[in-house]
Amino acid sequence: MQKIYVWEPWFFMFFGVFHLHRRLIDRTSYADFWIGILENKGMFYFVLMGILAFLCICGIVLFCKNIKNNYWWRWIYIFGGGYLLFDLFAIAIDLKVWNDLLLFMFDVNSSYWNIVWGFFILLGAFVFCLGVKLLKQSKVQI
Repeated sequence: MQKIYVWEPWFFMFFGVFHLHRRLIDRTSYADFWIGILENKGMFYFVLMGILAFLCICGIVLFCKNIKNNYWWRWIYIFGGGYLLFDLFAIAIDLKVWNDLLLFMFDVNSSYWNIVWGFFILLGAFVFCLGVKLLKQSKVQI
């Protein structure tokens, strides 16, 4: 029998809020803040990246434990979690091509700014709504 674990809706809502916080209005402040976080790698960086990595690993483990009996949305743990873990790894080892990509993404003068960050905002809205839906479903299954 499939079961929605207590933490799963919160997982999606957390990642949804994390992506929804992106602002298209004040590009410079947003870009400066995150580039500063990525370059300085202070306490905030390590706490945030540790939380994100932990959540992704939990999702991947849960997917693997239920490999024959998964909901469709648990594939997000594999693809989204795999992507995020690669992202964190590439940042940690200062992979040049990845750093160049991040600098391109945070280029406030880029004509692609709205496309790049608009995608992340839509992704955030989707996973946040999925989290809310799962929260409602999990209350029904009790």
